[in-house]
Amino acid sequence: MPYILAIDEGTTGVRAHVFDESSTLRGAAYLELSPSYPRPGWVELDPEDIWLRTLKVCEQALEAASLKPGDLHGLGICNQRATTLVWERANGRPVYPAIVWQDTRTAERVPELLAAGVFTNAMASASKLEWILRNVPNGFERAADAKLCFGTVDTWLLWKLTGGAVHATDSSNASCTTLYDAMQDAWDTNALDILKVSPAIMPSIRSSSQIYGETAKAAFGAAVPVAGMAGDQQAAMFGEMCLERGAVKITYGTSAMADMNTGDLPVFSTRGAYPTILWSLNGQRAWGLEGTTITAGAAVQWLRDGLGVLRSLDECDALAASVPDAGGVWAVPAFQGLGTPHMDPNARAVVGGLSRGSTRAHVVRAVLEGIVYRSREVLETLLGDSGIAPPQRLRVDGGAAANDFLLQHLADVIGIPVERPQSVQASALGAAYLAGLAVQTWKGVDELKKIWRPGRVFEPRWTADQRDATFHGWQKAVATARERAV
Repeated sequence: MPYILAIDEGTTGVRAHVFDESSTLRGAAYLELSPSYPRPGWVELDPEDIWLRTLKVCEQALEAASLKPGDLHGLGICNQRATTLVWERANGRPVYPAIVWQDTRTAERVPELLAAGVFTNAMASASKLEWILRNVPNGFERAADAKLCFGTVDTWLLWKLTGGAVHATDSSNASCTTLYDAMQDAWDTNALDILKVSPAIMPSIRSSSQIYGETAKAAFGAAVPVAGMAGDQQAAMFGEMCLERGAVKITYGTSAMADMNTGDLPVFSTRGAYPTILWSLNGQRAWGLEGTTITAGAAVQWLRDGLGVLRSLDECDALAASVPDAGGVWAVPAFQGLGTPHMDPNARAVVGGLSRGSTRAHVVRAVLEGIVYRSREVLETLLGDSGIAPPQRLRVDGGAAANDFLLQHLADVIGIPVERPQSVQASALGAAYLAGLAVQTWKGVDELKKIWRPGRVFEPRWTADQRDATFHGWQKAVATARERAV
């Protein structure tokens, strides 16, 4: 039986999943990563730690499936996307920590780049790459001499897995750097010129489903085709079979990312949503429109790690449901600023409405409700800017999508049925699907549709007046989050 290994390298953790030809999960493993926050607004990861933990979860997932590396038919990668890495071509040594996509250190540089003609934002790779090259010794010169390599996390893992033989990315990840010319499916030479970044540092751009190369035996234990790559949100769209124009999903991970399939054409937004390439497959590229709730699952982790009101993430669901409402408590989860539609990197998280009767259950419920209200803001932006009718069902995935309270409240607040498939790890499933198509585990998309497994549907319970009243009441709190502390 053919087996596909999918690596899902997220912002706060890395997963490995082994799927068989029926897309049944045979083994899985997860390890948390350890982001550092050296200054307010800065978020970094150790590239070597990413690599070592990736190897470890692959080993553990294979062991759980009673398999060895040589038993694999192929390997797929999905990843946090605009996170920016630069390393030495000769030895693969990182020249600086990975600057995570959430990092806003270059926010003041973005207006200058926009004025110069680089369509970018503080969460994209463009200004982060420029910052690294400016702050490491002779960065721009070494890049021009092809002594350095730039990549997002997919490129870094591909480089390490193939023993430095392949320096490449796919169209979906390239489209999230704001260094990509979507019309030409190539790097934007004008943007690179403005940033003074040499094309010599850039990876090649390939299809999301093709054989990139083979894993090095010394690194992985066997020669396995690396056959699929996509950004985590695009992979989740593919893993949830959101293949038709108008399909929408929200992935609840560290952040909450809402994506809409806009078909053959891009949709442009003036309210903080942005067009992406969902995937390139069989010579065709699908377009999407994406909006961002920067902090979602990370807010729940803060309840556990920062406040200590949760012993584990698993008790969040039952605790929120243990009270009939939030008791007047409200929360705006803006720990790294506010994304779509506000695009305010200076906003900060706020919890308000506390009274002597407030309990940890009320605070937990308020944080989950805040995540839902932010999701509605993003969804309304995608629908309004695209002009596409609301979907019949909103599909969800990601670790936090296992939370029944969160999904029921989401259905109530947006007034659309919410569908959770059997596997909430849709990003990994999408990466496996893309890799499996390339190595002929599956013959085409129609075969994938037959084996995809739907799950539970959460139906809306509130009236339109009720959901609008609660939502607009919460929106008044957003102004508080946007008042920058002096």
